[in-house]
Amino acid sequence: MRPMKLPAALEPLEGPVFRGLWLAWLAANLTMGMNDIAAAWLMTSLTPSPVMVALVSTASTLPMFVLGLPSGALADIVDRRRYFAATQLWVSLNAALLALLALTGQLTAPLLLLLTFSNGVGLAMRLPVFAAIIPQVVPRAQLAPALALNSVAMNLSRVVGPMFAGVLLAGLGTAAVFVCNVVLAAAAMVLILRWRSEPQASTLPGERFVGAMRAGIVFTLQSQRLRAVLLRAFLFFLQTAALVSLLPLVARELHGGGPGTFTVMLSCMGIGAVIAAFVFPRWHARFSRDRFVDAGTLAAALLSSLIVAVPELWLALPAMVGIGVAWLSVVNSLTVSAQLVMPDWVRARGMSIYQMALMGGAAAGSVLWGQLAGLTSVRMAIWAAAALGVLALPAMRRLRIGGSTEPDYSPASSQAPPAPAIAIAPDEGPVMVTIEYQVDPQQAAAFARVMERTRAARLRQGALSWGLFRDVAVPGRCVEYFIDENWIEHQRRLARFTAFDAELRGQRLGFHVGAKPPLVRRYVAGAGVDVDAAAS
Repeated sequence: MRPMKLPAALEPLEGPVFRGLWLAWLAANLTMGMNDIAAAWLMTSLTPSPVMVALVSTASTLPMFVLGLPSGALADIVDRRRYFAATQLWVSLNAALLALLALTGQLTAPLLLLLTFSNGVGLAMRLPVFAAIIPQVVPRAQLAPALALNSVAMNLSRVVGPMFAGVLLAGLGTAAVFVCNVVLAAAAMVLILRWRSEPQASTLPGERFVGAMRAGIVFTLQSQRLRAVLLRAFLFFLQTAALVSLLPLVARELHGGGPGTFTVMLSCMGIGAVIAAFVFPRWHARFSRDRFVDAGTLAAALLSSLIVAVPELWLALPAMVGIGVAWLSVVNSLTVSAQLVMPDWVRARGMSIYQMALMGGAAAGSVLWGQLAGLTSVRMAIWAAAALGVLALPAMRRLRIGGSTEPDYSPASSQAPPAPAIAIAPDEGPVMVTIEYQVDPQQAAAFARVMERTRAARLRQGALSWGLFRDVAVPGRCVEYFIDENWIEHQRRLARFTAFDAELRGQRLGFHVGAKPPLVRRYVAGAGVDVDAAAS
């Protein structure tokens, strides 16, 4: 008998590597979700201030905004398996300290915020490396359902976590939740250590920490699609932070509100996200990612407004399910778009910047809407956030996150430069490369458009500067130049060559009408080196 084939939404789980990592991710998110729930509810007991309650969400998400890029750089330049395990160890130790203080009755509101922030530091370190691992362990065709399953793991933690946390809160208190987190965090670390990653073979030395961060920032600035994803993500999480951060107070204002209401509402949101994950493959075939983001933003705004306008439990629970569907649709669309516009060498850094946009929007929203709730009311704060989301939609029409075709950033072989005539130290530089093209003057405008794309590609690969000049004495003769930081960074840029770069190189060479290939010259500052080669 043939084994039963899994639905399309579950196909990535057929791979044992992804399945093990997904279970670790599920356990890790359970600890994070339960911690945030217990901390938020405990804060309502420690202080009546809406600002302090909202700051629990801020303390959890702000580290991702502050530490996202450094953690992404580390995840790209060190062994990802060890780094992943180290982040989980941090979370485990933080959970143990939080449990100890809760058991001894030593927790205060400021101390709870501090430890919530420390727990968020573990999240900041963990998210980029896990995001970078997934495209390595699943085929490209399964990337969307794999990312949806990651969201399922996060939202199962919203379902199972709140239910379990609610039972512990009602029966044994917040300390029991923190103790349970210690056990789950340790289990996640064991699953991570069982994964055996394949080391990336490279003859080049590892990138330097500061240089790796700079390369990540430059790549982001030169990727128009990624910039659009970041802005849309920031605005969506700024909008939805109102309901998420003020949900304990919303639950208290509902008829019959209490610890059970708060956790059930979170569970309903998680159920909605899980439902959306299973139908997302069919939706993805019919609608674009841009339509998902627009529709999800509008639905989240309308449903959150409805919850506070009519504070009835029978209405709030199905509305939270709908918000969960909208949330998954938007986040999955944004995440897939971000993953598809990044090559592997910068993936952790790029995803860390993406997570910074998400968490930055959530953190800013928690502070903004918490302050507004303190000055007016919880209802007015959530209505204001919903209005912001709806009013921003027309302005976002031009910021498209999807396209008719996606760039292929799979690694491709690049023509190795000839050996230099003299010895060059790895850190010697800067290195300037010039390429001479002969172009039909009638094709100058089309060539310029291709070279504008070339400029962005060179800078994304790590070039410090780029320029294109026309020869005033020879019509159609153009000289492209770009500068790398030093000789080793020049070699590193060549190692980052992808199928997209190969296609772009073919387009450039298609405009060259000279009898010989374009002439390439490489110069090292102060060394007088001049190396001729075929175009690369």
